[in-house]
Amino acid sequence: MTQPESCPFCEINTGRAPATFVHEWSDAIAIVPLNPVVDGHILVIPKTHVTDFADDPDVSGATARRAAQLCRDLDLKHANLITSRGVHATQSVFHLHLHLVPRAADDGLALPWYSGKGGRGGHR
Repeated sequence: MTQPESCPFCEINTGRAPATFVHEWSDAIAIVPLNPVVDGHILVIPKTHVTDFADDPDVSGATARRAAQLCRDLDLKHANLITSRGVHATQSVFHLHLHLVPRAADDGLALPWYSGKGGRGGHR
């Protein structure tokens, strides 16, 4: 897929924009987001521009494997791996990225999600 001119993650991947790198592989990077939700929050981003996780399952799978290995390497015992597809799912940058979010008791993040429709979301 071709890279759009205004993609911030493509800009980081090509060295045209700054970022704090955590790790770099041949096919992906791991960076600290501009506004981490907790200490240790990391974005894992493929070097190939794909819009979201459904755009190219092979790239998505490889990126998820990178995130899983990073989680193990960092010895994160409690973590969420989160990605979104589309504006109604809170996607704001249209280049696949996975949020690796370390978790701790009472860290203030509202997960599992609450649907606001009279019940709790998520799986049981």
